[in-house]
Amino acid sequence: MFKTFVNQEYLRLYKLIFLFCLKFTGLNNTIENKLTGLFIRTFNDEVVNFKELPAAGSSRQYYRINGNHNNVIGAFNKDKKENHAFFSFTKHFLNHKLNVPKIYSIDEPSGIYLLQDLGDNSLFSLLPDAKDKGGISGSVIDFYKKSLEELIKFQVIAGKGLDYSVCYPRPAFDKQSMQWDLNYFKYYYLKLGDIPFDEQKLEDDFQRLIKFLLKADYSYFMYRDFQSRNIMVYNNEPYFIDYQGGRKGPLQYDVASLLFQAKANLSFNLREELLNYYISKLQEYIEVDKQKFAEHYFGFVLIRLLQVFGAYGYRGYYEKKPHFIESIEFAKNNLNWFVANIELPVDIPELYKCFGKMLD
Repeated sequence: MFKTFVNQEYLRLYKLIFLFCLKFTGLNNTIENKLTGLFIRTFNDEVVNFKELPAAGSSRQYYRINGNHNNVIGAFNKDKKENHAFFSFTKHFLNHKLNVPKIYSIDEPSGIYLLQDLGDNSLFSLLPDAKDKGGISGSVIDFYKKSLEELIKFQVIAGKGLDYSVCYPRPAFDKQSMQWDLNYFKYYYLKLGDIPFDEQKLEDDFQRLIKFLLKADYSYFMYRDFQSRNIMVYNNEPYFIDYQGGRKGPLQYDVASLLFQAKANLSFNLREELLNYYISKLQEYIEVDKQKFAEHYFGFVLIRLLQVFGAYGYRGYYEKKPHFIESIEFAKNNLNWFVANIELPVDIPELYKCFGKMLD
């Protein structure tokens, strides 16, 4: 009992000293100190280790915070609207018992919050070892299938009753969203890559492609960045992160994002197997016209590929990040397969001319 009392007094004193130092030294302006203070206030625990995690493809910053009794992920994002979407979605998904990280504490004015630590192993991290052994193992394929089953729950079940008014930057994957993605490709890949094109003809192709894609059913939740780096392996189950860009949209887009993730480099036979598996499971929830689904699916594969090229151009050519430059060749492999195997029911000749120049 005496030992417990001493420990509690120690923690209380530690907390008071830390907060005193923040107040009178001005150190509370740093992200580290703000997160440390939030951790202490939330858990009444001492911080024993604080480590910044590697940056990914966004401006959000993540940190691993270890205490004597609690381990969490600290996050900082200055975009308040994006944070609000993430908090709202997380609460909704947890209410539907979906595997997303718990939020322990939020300091919304500072743009910081504390999340459940899901570890470092993602579905993507399982792929290299499997390929070194001559292909993706059956257990990894099963994990992909489990992830697709869970995706349907996000899209169809949790998609009902979701507050789409908090979606940011758009409430739906609408004409404006598609135009942004296509312009991203035009300005950050074609122009930065010095690939010539007829601007008016390309814009006409963009409008025809958008018109075709808008014929799909847009009544579901679209995760937006559903790919293997955003699927964590935790307690042998898939857990899902980075859904703050979600909005109302078509079912096909998220499947295309996962199966055509460039650097995952799945075989095209496996992609077909996983797509058929997804459709078979989807039919347990809604009626599916397979032919119409597949037709629009490859249209969304294309716009996702173009969005990815834009991202690789921006992060690689403009920001000079090696990981994204390395990924361009994998994206080209996907595009090369698409051009050789898929014919969409939409006339986009200038876009295909660009593809020819990109693949030379």
